Amino acid sequence: MNVTGRPAAALVAALALSACSGGQPSASPQAGSPEPARPLKLAFVTNNTSEFWKIAANGVHKYEAEGKVQVDIKMPPNGRTEEQNQILENLVSQGYDAIAVSVIAPKDQVPVLNRAAERTKLITFDSDAAASKRLLYVGTINYEAGKTLGERIVTLLPKGGKMAVFVGFFSADNAAQRLKGVTDAVSGHGIEIVERREDQTDRAKARSNVEDILNARPDVSLVCGLWSYNGPAIAAALEGTGKKGKVLAAVFDEEDGTLKGIKDGTIAATVVQHPYEMGYRSARWMHRLASDFEKARAEIPSGGIENTGVEVIDKDTVAGFEQRLADWKK
Repeated sequence: MNVTGRPAAALVAALALSACSGGQPSASPQAGSPEPARPLKLAFVTNNTSEFWKIAANGVHKYEAEGKVQVDIKMPPNGRTEEQNQILENLVSQGYDAIAVSVIAPKDQVPVLNRAAERTKLITFDSDAAASKRLLYVGTINYEAGKTLGERIVTLLPKGGKMAVFVGFFSADNAAQRLKGVTDAVSGHGIEIVERREDQTDRAKARSNVEDILNARPDVSLVCGLWSYNGPAIAAALEGTGKKGKVLAAVFDEEDGTLKGIKDGTIAATVVQHPYEMGYRSARWMHRLASDFEKARAEIPSGGIENTGVEVIDKDTVAGFEQRLADWKK
């Protein structure tokens, strides 16, 4: 019996197969071996391009390093609803596993958000759309934040007075909730909101809106900005019209122009959020929902909201806050 016959035949067959394939090894995985995991596709979509989102982006980057994932950050260049809708539709069509979005116009965008939620794990941050099918909101409870600012306004106007409010879009959930909180807090204290102006996230208009009111309404005692860039616009308008020290200002967030205004007395107080935490926690939730949906869904906080908190910054506390802010910006 020829004991070498079978091995020799097998060798000939192997060489023939190698010749037919050009000598390249097969790219097919061995039977029973798992397919290599596809990297998760995650996206963080802001509502504009303000400095606020650069801090949030650093929070996203921190989680990227910890979670060993990539999160694509998308910013509507002009803060327009249609721009954000297009970004969302593009991400969904590209097969993103999870998307976090700060919604510009919650009521108008529900159909777009729901279409996205059918094909990806959708969460919101900063500006919620509670009527949509999003899984979770990460960020400030904006009504409570508005009340916090309103309570400070009451202390700034102990005898009451008239005030004006400025924002990009009052239709945005965060703006609407903040305004309601401010309104409820000042109610019964002789304080009346006599002017409300939108700027559609146009920085030049944000300043000119304030200048127009300051020039047209000498009876206004305080101006209030609801979005991050409104603070610097208000400070510049007060300086430019010579109303610094004559008209008070109470705003939101921690842009450089706002903190400078607090230090030099142009702005009395700002309610700051924690954008770094918004970015970090949004990235973490996206990763968890995309990796193990059932387990992550079971751990979503009651009410579908993860509150990142706020604090009031004024001349007494601005120095310590700036030190923390420098760490967030690194």
